[in-house]
Amino acid sequence: MNDDIIQQQIAYYRARASEYDEWFYRLNRYDRGAEANQQWFDEAGIVRSALHALGHIGDALELACGTGIWTHELAKLADHLTAIDAAEEVLAINRAKLNAPNVTYQQVDLFAWQPDRQYDLVFFSFWLSHVPPERLAPFLATVNHALKPGGRLFIIDSTPDLGSSAKNSPKRDDEGIYQKRNLNDGNLYTIVKIYYEPEDLQEKLSTAGFSANVQTTDHYFIYASGVKE
Repeated sequence: MNDDIIQQQIAYYRARASEYDEWFYRLNRYDRGAEANQQWFDEAGIVRSALHALGHIGDALELACGTGIWTHELAKLADHLTAIDAAEEVLAINRAKLNAPNVTYQQVDLFAWQPDRQYDLVFFSFWLSHVPPERLAPFLATVNHALKPGGRLFIIDSTPDLGSSAKNSPKRDDEGIYQKRNLNDGNLYTIVKIYYEPEDLQEKLSTAGFSANVQTTDHYFIYASGVKE
């Protein structure tokens, strides 16, 4: 795996920080019209409800926390939340947006990250698809190590539905693991993007020591709720 792609991926999310929320809230280039937007929000609500069904959490960890869309939800559930990301720009937005006393932030490259303690929950959204195949097993082993015995895992990611992306996104190469991504200013970056089928993700999580239930919404999201075995 070319480390240059990983560095380009980090650079992409640093540069995208100020416009990232446009994607989730279906604004500007991501506005697909009232009906499609409502479908998106309805499906996001299904995933949000599944997360909240976990109930109270003591000590939680969020990897690749981004601008705080899901940090906000986790902070409602956890006594304490550690939020980690490689990009200082998204951490600044997240911190300012939440201003939550029960959230601690760390700037860490997740490809070099090692946990310093164990947690009741490890959560990451729209991150697993950016992990190169040869790094997936070591990453999931590290996640397993970060969980207490019986600890919970919750993952959210994307399905390949083209309606998730910007209207002017570059043509997708469905055969490979890389995608071209453009920002509002037109600058192009190459990132890793892998779409998992539920059965495949279930198998990989089982191999990594998790008993997990993997589900998809009708169009946009794949999500998994699991327990460390």
